Amino acid sequence: MKIICIGRNYANHAKELNNPLPTEPLFFLKPETAVIRNNKPFYYPQFSTEIHHEIELILKINKPGKNIPLKFAHKYYTEIGLGIDFTARDLQEKCKLNATPWEIAKAFDGAAPIGKFIDKSELQNLNTIQFHLNINGNTIQKGNTADLIFSFDIIIAHISKYITLKTGDIIFTGTPAGVGPIKIGDLLEGFIEDVKMIEVAIR
Repeated sequence: MKIICIGRNYANHAKELNNPLPTEPLFFLKPETAVIRNNKPFYYPQFSTEIHHEIELILKINKPGKNIPLKFAHKYYTEIGLGIDFTARDLQEKCKLNATPWEIAKAFDGAAPIGKFIDKSELQNLNTIQFHLNINGNTIQKGNTADLIFSFDIIIAHISKYITLKTGDIIFTGTPAGVGPIKIGDLLEGFIEDVKMIEVAIR
């Protein structure tokens, strides 16, 4: 299983981090060891003092594909869920300054909690999916697929030009504005519409 993450796919998030808007999907990978499932807790690592939350809609690939035409991309996923792209922002800033890869800030153990999935047929309109993240009962991030720079289908077609997609691969589709630090004791809860999809306690 591969975890493929799209960066800067919401304009308001790119702006809050002073990043330029991409002209094509930007992606990076996380290893399977980054995954947390079944609402298990995230243990704050000792190597960072600034872990940020990034709530994202995620897609589960349902069949292998390479060089997928855009018009057929919608056939390569049937399930949508929520995940959290934990980012060691302090380490990421050092990587940016030194022009070095970001894996140390994005791919560490536990950096990709994944919640449950629902069939996309249960959602009325994939182009207007609302989702949000609560921390300790307060809504911190809100997103809507209407604000995506690159649609799900564009993402799948683009990635598959470079990397063969396989059944079970997960695509993180980008985070909206509102990212920020977490701390030990926090409870993170992610929702699609009003349905809770993921819960992560920070320990």
